[in-house]
Amino acid sequence: MMESIIGKLRSLDAYPKINEDFYSRTLSGGVITLASSIVMFLLFFSELRLYLNAVTETKLVVDTSRGERLRINFDVTFPALPCSIVSLDAMDISGEQHLDVRHDIIKKRIDAHGNVIETRPDTIGAPKIERPLQRHGGRLEHNETYCGSCYGAEATDDDCCNNCEEVREAYRKKGWALSDPDLIDQCKREGFLQKIKDEEGEGCNVYGFLDVNKVAGNFHFAPGKSFQQSNVHVHDLLAFHKDSFNISHRINRLAFGDYFPGAVNPLDGVQWTQQTPNAMYQYFLKVVPTVFTDVNGHVIQSNQFSVTEHVKGAELGQLQSLPGVFLFYELSPIKVTFTETHVSFLHFLTNVCAIVGGVFTVSGIIDSFVYHGQKAIKKKMEIGKFS
Repeated sequence: MMESIIGKLRSLDAYPKINEDFYSRTLSGGVITLASSIVMFLLFFSELRLYLNAVTETKLVVDTSRGERLRINFDVTFPALPCSIVSLDAMDISGEQHLDVRHDIIKKRIDAHGNVIETRPDTIGAPKIERPLQRHGGRLEHNETYCGSCYGAEATDDDCCNNCEEVREAYRKKGWALSDPDLIDQCKREGFLQKIKDEEGEGCNVYGFLDVNKVAGNFHFAPGKSFQQSNVHVHDLLAFHKDSFNISHRINRLAFGDYFPGAVNPLDGVQWTQQTPNAMYQYFLKVVPTVFTDVNGHVIQSNQFSVTEHVKGAELGQLQSLPGVFLFYELSPIKVTFTETHVSFLHFLTNVCAIVGGVFTVSGIIDSFVYHGQKAIKKKMEIGKFS
């Protein structure tokens, strides 16, 4: 009974064995075996590397998020525009405006060689109380609290402007231009125009971030304080007593959101040199919401963007648009999701078996073709029919 079962199992053998006495080893067979072994090893190594490294899957979905904020990280250098002149504004289509942004912004004064002179928050000047002019018109006396005049720009009768920056801010809120700072007691005491002259020939590195609504909008770097006048966005350039502004710039970094592996920001390292006395440089950005999930399940909410650019130049005295660097951005309705995953061990094992079996089968076919070809040629040569 047992012998019949063993005999039936033996008859199912798909790999019949041949006595070694009947083997015929050839040179071509050895070369093919060596070559197939090398190919098999290379394919196995490639599959092992894919198994050990994470694979990123990409999907496109409709962005259904609501009420989110957009963080814009930037680092821009203006080699020929002093820090006392540069201001940053941001606005969006919802009507929200951030004029003369200062919070979360740092400015570095740099010389013509790019060396840092001073690092400071976005401000200029400091109050010097040396019998300054009071709001009521007299000079500060002993045991009297200082309350400087806002020169007609007070919102209420109790408002005080104790330094030049506060006067400029009050004028900005009123939509007035400050044409001659030397007529303002606070600016004259602090040497506002002298500080601007002292920074002549310097550059400025501005870096920080903006937190804005997740809707289309723009932000721009431009000289002078900005204000609204008859629903028009205006910058006060009269205070600087200059006819032209060099807005040559280098964008060291610009990113919408946090960094994630594989992120490419197309404006990083972009540099532009101004050729005309005044110019308006515009970047038009298309921002694509992006979600990256690593192999550990950690999620990074970020964005990618594409960009096109345009420049408006003007000769001296013919400025028709505000000089500055403007970045207009729009949000895409499509969200990109990147998910890192590992190939399963069973999938890896299946691919390895496919590699070994496939290479072995193909090399056997090639060897058989070469062997029988050689035999046919040899036979024809023996009977004298091969030419």
